[in-house]
Parts: sequence; structure tokens; C-alpha cells
Amino acid sequence: MSNSALTRRTALTGLAGASAMAALPRPAKAAGMTKITFLTSWFAEAEHGGFYQAKALGLYEKAGLDVTIKMGGPQINGMQLLTGGAADIIVGYDIQVLNGIAQGLPITTIAACFQFDLQGIMTHADIKSLAELKGRKVLIASSSHTTFWPWLKQKYGYTDDMAGVDTFNLQPFLVDKKLSMQGYPASEPFEAAEMKEPANFFLFGDYGYPPYGTTLVSTTKWLDANPAAAKAFVKATMEGWVSYLKDPAPGNKLIKIDNPKMPDAQIAYSVDWMVKNHVLDKGGVAVGSMTEARWKQTRDFLVDASLLKPDVPWQKAFTLKYL
Repeated sequence: MSNSALTRRTALTGLAGASAMAALPRPAKAAGMTKITFLTSWFAEAEHGGFYQAKALGLYEKAGLDVTIKMGGPQINGMQLLTGGAADIIVGYDIQVLNGIAQGLPITTIAACFQFDLQGIMTHADIKSLAELKGRKVLIASSSHTTFWPWLKQKYGYTDDMAGVDTFNLQPFLVDKKLSMQGYPASEPFEAAEMKEPANFFLFGDYGYPPYGTTLVSTTKWLDANPAAAKAFVKATMEGWVSYLKDPAPGNKLIKIDNPKMPDAQIAYSVDWMVKNHVLDKGGVAVGSMTEARWKQTRDFLVDASLLKPDVPWQKAFTLKYL
């Protein structure tokens, strides 16, 4: 796998494939502190910077929490590890959680680090809108057929024959000037810029795609047993994110320890993008906040796309009590 591939994430990493880990190591509990094993969605990167910043600055410890950060990855089933008790809190995704609720899983979302999903499509420079892609080939991951692709079909009239297979390799895009591909703003566009290939990136969140990004998900059992710790974790994490986007150096040191192959230039590119696009507070909202209305938008989209049954108790997918 290439260096760039290690920075990529599919939309439903937490549900993809069987777990490569039977269980995560559980650290010894520090005296008087609540132990939390926190699992991210991918290899350490700037998009996880707030968590590493909170750890680097001792924000978790000051809140009475003994937090161990574990990296996710392409073969790690985060939801399985969460419900199996090997992780206490994971980075989740709204659609993933709603599907879990439909399956009867005892899970819920307690905060949203980003006010929008970071998923989008990278096109060549001649494309000026998502609508212009209708009829053209777009490379997407298999999991995307049950996340943003149905939304694009609803909104722009895309058809399934437009969807190609994303191999997480930029080479097809570089060779075929009519090809577009799904991606994340600090991944594929960064790689294209490094290769001097002019490109545009269309963030789905800018066009009404409703899911939040980088959410915090736990089990109802753990939350019922640790309500104060859950609230403290959310608060310290959001403080970490605010700090990271002001001065990412402390968090970056820990990111580089966990993922030494992550290029410094890509971290800097990602931080700059997140700052400019107000990932934490777009629309002037409070950092970490969620609303029932926004969750209903995601639920309604899934129901309209026949991806979720209308009678699923979607309100169980989130709670506002820890914000």
C-alpha cells in the first residue's frame, strides 16, 4: 500500500470487513481516573488532530480521564469492537449509526467534531459543478453505494452506470482527463497538487449532504455507567480541537509517532483547509453541537433512498445530553 493510501478513508470504515484485531489492549487504570479506550476511524492524520492535541496537552487527564487513543484502519471493524467492549468510544458516522439502530445495536452518538462530512468528489479543472458530472464516470468505493451515491442520484440525476471502482490510486485520474473520483479535501486534492495536476474539489456538505463528520459514538451501556466521564470526554475533546486548529504542533508530534509515514506537508495542508472551511463551527454553531433537525434530514434522505425503513427509531442514534 502506498503512502497516500494510508491517509485514505472510506465512508463506512467502521462497518467494512472483519476486524483485524481480536481485542484492543486495555491500559491499566490510573488512580482516581476513568479509563477510556478511544478508537479513531483511520491511521493517525490531521483529521484526528483534536484528539491527539487533547492527549498532548493533558486535557483528558485534567478532566479525570485516562484516555488511550487507538488507530482505526481498513481491516478494523470499529462498530464490532465498540459493541464487543474492546473500545469505549469510537469515531463514527451518522449513516453507520442509523443502520446500527436498525439492527438493534445499543449505540448512540454523543457529539459531532465536524459540522459536515469531509467527503466529496475531485474533478479535473474543466468541471465547474457537480451537475456537470452527469453522464461521466466517477470512481467511488463500494461502501459509497449506500451513503453519498444515492444522495447524488436523487439530487443530480446520476445513474449507477456512472459509478466506477475506486482503487485508492490517483493514476487513473491523472491519465483520463474525463474521469472524476471521490475523496477527502486534504487527500486526493493534495496529491493532485503535488503532481501539478489542476483539479477542483466539490465538498458534498456545501451542497446539502446532511451527515455530520467525525462523530463520537459509544454504547448506551457504557454511557449509563459513565455519564460524567462521557461529558468530560466531549468537553476535553472539543477543547483539543479548538486548540489544534490554532497551534497544531503538540498534536502533530503524537500523530507522527502513531503514523510516521504521514507527510508533514499533508498535515499542514489539511489543517489549513479545516481552518479555512470552519469544520468545527460552520454556521456559527457551538463546537461539538448537533440538532434533531439535522439528524432528521439524514434519516429522511435514507428513507427516501430506501436505505432505511421508515419505522426505525432514528432518535436513538444521537443524544444531546453530553454536549
